[in-house]
Amino acid sequence: MKKTAVVILNYNGSEFLKKFLPTVLSKSASVAEVVVADNHSTDDSVALLQHSFPEVTLIQIDENRGYAGGYNAALQQVKASYYVLLNSDIEVTEHWIEPVIELMERDHFLAACQPKIRSYYQRESFEYAGGSGGFIDHMGYPFCRGRIFQSLENDRGQYDDVQEIFWASGACLFVKADIFHQLGGFDEDFFAHMEEIDFCWRAKNSGYKVMVQPQSVVYHIGGGTLPKSSARKTYLNFRNNFSLLYKNIEANKLFLTFVMRLILDGIAGIKFLLEGHPADFWAVIKAHFYFYKNWGHLKRKRKSLPHKKTNCMYEGSIVFDHYLLRKKKFSQLNHQKIS
Repeated sequence: MKKTAVVILNYNGSEFLKKFLPTVLSKSASVAEVVVADNHSTDDSVALLQHSFPEVTLIQIDENRGYAGGYNAALQQVKASYYVLLNSDIEVTEHWIEPVIELMERDHFLAACQPKIRSYYQRESFEYAGGSGGFIDHMGYPFCRGRIFQSLENDRGQYDDVQEIFWASGACLFVKADIFHQLGGFDEDFFAHMEEIDFCWRAKNSGYKVMVQPQSVVYHIGGGTLPKSSARKTYLNFRNNFSLLYKNIEANKLFLTFVMRLILDGIAGIKFLLEGHPADFWAVIKAHFYFYKNWGHLKRKRKSLPHKKTNCMYEGSIVFDHYLLRKKKFSQLNHQKIS
């Protein structure tokens, strides 16, 4: 048994499998088992894997459980010390696994890690899903080294240092298997989007660390399952962001944070409406009603989790800095505000 398993969760992604799986195999199989967990696809993914990639371990899931539920179900069946959760729309490079695993083996408290993620189509640019490591501000807005909201930087080596971060991207997430299961895996209520941020926040509140290892580089297409302009994606992002904030934030910040978020989400909804995106406007409203309807359920989750001041959180407002002060690069932020 190899100590590392690369696990690709697939849903109707046969074209991505044809395009990227051969490279994953050629650049990974010597150091890792390659597994594809099929999330009840309705295309020809399973037949393709059975006939064209017999060397790949295939796990078939009985229904589409989203990213969170799909990986939870799949990883119960994978025996390894390290999981690499890899999106199907990613091109890997030479020696993309070894530097991350070496880093994780040196630190008992390192729970999760990510490589540097660049855009598949704009090869010199960081990719939206993770850049060179994820951060979050005290209002719950995520951003990355190399990406603030929709502003993407070109990679000129400015974020090539290995460092602790707040969250590692679910597009290419390295995680220690024992810690993943100890923390209960992903929250399946999230279905998809931000479940990796929730997992990393829970890990940090439990005394673990999350890091980025930019010596490893992958290229990500992005939007492979839900396009970036999807109202469904807007709904999941707002809904899940509210949930992860409520579950994990320190008690003394809870009330003020949610008052401010109600105001900011209201502004975001009006902005969607003025820009001619009524479906996104309603998605924000639906996300809020989900929170109110499920508040008791979320409250029980919160009570079961530890809460403390978490390092690598940005104590400024990324919304204020980006939209009012016009800061478009991570390097322009006041790094003294990163706790």
